[in-house]
Amino acid sequence: MESETITIYDVAREAGVSMATVSRVVNGNQNVKETTRRKVLDVIERLDYRPNAVARGLASKKTTTVGVVIPDIANSYFASLARGIDDIATMYKYNIVIANSDGDDGKEINVVNTLLAKQVDGLVFLAHNLSDKIRAEFSRTRTPIVLAGAVDPEDQIPSVNIDYTVATKEVTLELAKNNQKIALVAGPMVNAINGKERLLGYQEALAESGLTFSEGLVFETTYSYPAGLKLAERVKASGATAAVVTDDEVAVGLLNGLVNSGVKVPEEFEIITANNSVITEFTRPTLSSIEQPLYDLGAVSMRLLTKMMNKEEVEGKRVILPHGFVKRGSSK
Repeated sequence: MESETITIYDVAREAGVSMATVSRVVNGNQNVKETTRRKVLDVIERLDYRPNAVARGLASKKTTTVGVVIPDIANSYFASLARGIDDIATMYKYNIVIANSDGDDGKEINVVNTLLAKQVDGLVFLAHNLSDKIRAEFSRTRTPIVLAGAVDPEDQIPSVNIDYTVATKEVTLELAKNNQKIALVAGPMVNAINGKERLLGYQEALAESGLTFSEGLVFETTYSYPAGLKLAERVKASGATAAVVTDDEVAVGLLNGLVNSGVKVPEEFEIITANNSVITEFTRPTLSSIEQPLYDLGAVSMRLLTKMMNKEEVEGKRVILPHGFVKRGSSK
């Protein structure tokens, strides 16, 4: 018999017990005689029986599986969050299924629907943006959902983040000590984190520093190293002498692009990035950064999801974790 065809029925027949007894042994129920337990476990080992999670899920209406949607698993920011999610999921005996959406709205919807079709008990959704289409999908399902590193402008879906407005304001004020023209290099402004929260923090800092806000110093880009590299000439041509960058890979690209064109960092151009992922220490000079508790963002979002899945009371829709600032070689 091949292992994938082994069923609970086969184990019960081989051990000479009922399927209910096999089920009790598999689920750790103590109400089984030790001799019977040993006999069943021996058969399970010999036949290499693996309980069917889907079948168990149909019986219990729980699959003990959580779906995690990630825009880019290769991005160290999301990889750090995923580690936090996985560790807490393991602690609470949930399996996670990670699906990569490539940050594409259409693919995100397909991925979410595929996970929901697998009867996952909950979803952790990591994204740069929460599109109207994906919000509509979420509103249709009764499956608990938590956003990690993303915000719901309407505050209907629970989320775990830092205070992006305050964090961006703090680092812009830091750069305003030595610079008159500070660029904001951000992802798409349709994303509430960029277009509302970070932009607001940036504008507030400029106003407090007596600097004029100029749309010509706000750069929208995709989140990737090549995008940052490509942007370097435009940022340089804007007359900016400093930049707040909302993604570490973009910041590395910008840094290398500027250095390649003969700009000295930080003497002639200062950069502060946003996520403090591991790559901030791989560059020369190293990158100053807002410090986000990346692992904790993932861990807390998963813990919040376990509460929702168990119908425990959840206080507030938005959890804000503390942030910090790490000064390195890319700022004065």
